[in-house]
Amino acid sequence: MWVHDIDPLALELGPVQIHWYGLMYLIGFAAAWWLGNYRARKPGSGWTEQQVSDLVFWGAVGVILGGRAGYVLFYNFDYFLQDPLWLFAVWQGGMSFHGGLLGVLVVLAVFAHRNRKSFFEIGDFVAPLVPIGLGAGRLGNFIGGEVWGRATDVPWAVIFPRAGDNLPRHPSQLYEMLLEGVVLFALLWWYSAKPRPRMAVSGLFLLGYGSFRSLVELVREPDGHLGFIAFDWLTMGQLLSLPMVALGALLIWLAYRRQNSVSG
Repeated sequence: MWVHDIDPLALELGPVQIHWYGLMYLIGFAAAWWLGNYRARKPGSGWTEQQVSDLVFWGAVGVILGGRAGYVLFYNFDYFLQDPLWLFAVWQGGMSFHGGLLGVLVVLAVFAHRNRKSFFEIGDFVAPLVPIGLGAGRLGNFIGGEVWGRATDVPWAVIFPRAGDNLPRHPSQLYEMLLEGVVLFALLWWYSAKPRPRMAVSGLFLLGYGSFRSLVELVREPDGHLGFIAFDWLTMGQLLSLPMVALGALLIWLAYRRQNSVSG
């Protein structure tokens, strides 16, 4: 059994502190830019490298602003009501994937309008570029010793001192890194390598992420100030992810139904 003792700071130069978690965001954005350009260079892609660069930049803005807003409104709404300006205290940390997703969706809608592309054309292009960043972010969570799993006696359990109880716990951050990062990327990259009906790739991303996140939430410690939302097992992460599963399945069904109706 291992006691987590990794320094969350990657570099410290006087008052300047660079955290591993922040570097993981940069890795995620860089990976999206590189993979997007790789796809854009293919004949008939319908994309230019400039469009990819613009999309990644504004997508990063959407992730950061939406992620912060989601963390405050989804997970700390009571505190927000007491101090609304806390929403802007980004230096105190706190990001939500689901909030970041909403921020990106807004960016996609605006980008689609300005570039005369359909919303799902952009969504299908972007979806395979996202999981690398998700996996890197979860690795950053593990390095920082945060959002740990529930107590367990599995041989690979880790003691996270920040939990304050010295209990061996699931390294749920690594589970999410594997599922939301590695597995989801491989699935989406393979699936999108061939032409698919419009909306199907976006639907697979929602279905895949929502399923993986809901699964890992079964061993991830719920937020202390929230606990279980209902039934002594439903967490906020699951509550926000289950609609993604339903919407993803619906988009895939609609995509293939439309394709079959057109071909028929």
